[in-house]
Amino acid sequence: MTIRLYDTSARQIRDFAPLTPGCVSIYLCGATVQSAPHIGHIRSGLNFDILRRWFAYRGYDVTFIRNVTDIDDKIIKKSAEQDRPWWSIGYENERAFNDGYGALGCLPPTYEPRATGHVPEMIEMMRGLIERGHAYEADGNVYFDVRSFPEYLELSNQDLDELRQPSGEGETGKRDPRDFAMWKAAKPGEPNWETPWGRGRPGWHLECSAMAHKYLGSAFDIHGGGLDLVFPHHENEIAQAKAYGDDFATYWVHNAWVTMAGEKMSKSLGNSVLVSEMVKHWRPIVLRYYLGTPHYRSMIEYSEEALREAESAFARIEGFMQRVAEKAGETPAPAAEVPPAFAEAMDDDLGVPQALAVIHTTVRQGNSALAADDKEAAVARLAEVRAMLGVLGLDPYDPHWAGEADRGEDLHGAVDTLVRLVLDQREAARSRKDWATADAIRDQLQQSGLVIEDSPTGPRWTLGPR
Repeated sequence: MTIRLYDTSARQIRDFAPLTPGCVSIYLCGATVQSAPHIGHIRSGLNFDILRRWFAYRGYDVTFIRNVTDIDDKIIKKSAEQDRPWWSIGYENERAFNDGYGALGCLPPTYEPRATGHVPEMIEMMRGLIERGHAYEADGNVYFDVRSFPEYLELSNQDLDELRQPSGEGETGKRDPRDFAMWKAAKPGEPNWETPWGRGRPGWHLECSAMAHKYLGSAFDIHGGGLDLVFPHHENEIAQAKAYGDDFATYWVHNAWVTMAGEKMSKSLGNSVLVSEMVKHWRPIVLRYYLGTPHYRSMIEYSEEALREAESAFARIEGFMQRVAEKAGETPAPAAEVPPAFAEAMDDDLGVPQALAVIHTTVRQGNSALAADDKEAAVARLAEVRAMLGVLGLDPYDPHWAGEADRGEDLHGAVDTLVRLVLDQREAARSRKDWATADAIRDQLQQSGLVIEDSPTGPRWTLGPR
């Protein structure tokens, strides 16, 4: 068994070899909490939640760090616009992110450090970089000298001579316009901290280098984040950490975006779909299926039609599970191991789409067993399906989804009582050979979104696609 992952720095899929046998350390760039999350933000957390679950299934002891960027230019701007303390905005949105992660079934990180809680570590890193000749102070700012680090831009594969480094307001005194800020001099009315080079606040890139060092040491296995972070954020993290003396990350794993009309979903484009609103209209487990089942390196083009297709696909899985549980008189436990084809797909760069195909094939086999009245085979297939769904965080019988299941069962019970009354009328019409009335009742139920199936034990109903 070997897990293989696409490493952005190598531009190829590589066998995963942990630094410490049996252990895996992961640092994921988490939320910048200037506003509430849309589904594009949560996708990254979901993808790495599945990666983490797969490592755990394969027997690894996982340390998973997901940071919170609770101070940056956007948060400060929002603070001024809303006349609210910066920390109030950050904390409110940090809670919204955690609500979103939780609603979609993401396991909590091992540690979730905030940037503002690690200023001493940032000062220590800057001091070391200045002493080694990789950084310098100017006008109260501290900059990283990119020409002092020959490996700069190897991750993003750019040419330094062609580089146009993003630069913020007040970043004066640079020796080279491509140098980037690690520390920004204080401005009136902005939050600031004391340093040997004057009061100011941290730069975005320095935060993650310092926190990764504190919680994972000088070397760790995997650094993750969205594809948009390759440059400048991750490139600058590497420069700071390695120039400081860290080996830093062995593998770089990046997830693709959720797009709308071909554009990356973002608040600046005004096309965001907030998680807090989405869960009012779609079951959270369906949202997880929709966001988590495409390959993590594939773009997701958002549409309600695609969401409805995901809902229907997941309903087919749930319908099978429900029918087997009814036949067995109980809910069978998950199998001890997932099928080999599922494991092979997951080992191959987290191939969730191929793994999902194994789930649907197993569901079809289970349905065939039900049709043949082979209870033992149907129960075995359900156990396999539960094991596979559990790895993806999608087992509807998992305690996390219990509240959702309870609400669904309450609603299902109420609807079932009403539908049964109508079906009794249809059965009465059939018994007196009034086929026109029976067909009319069936057609009316179908127009209401219900699918009626005549089985040997009597009619049964399920929800059809929206």
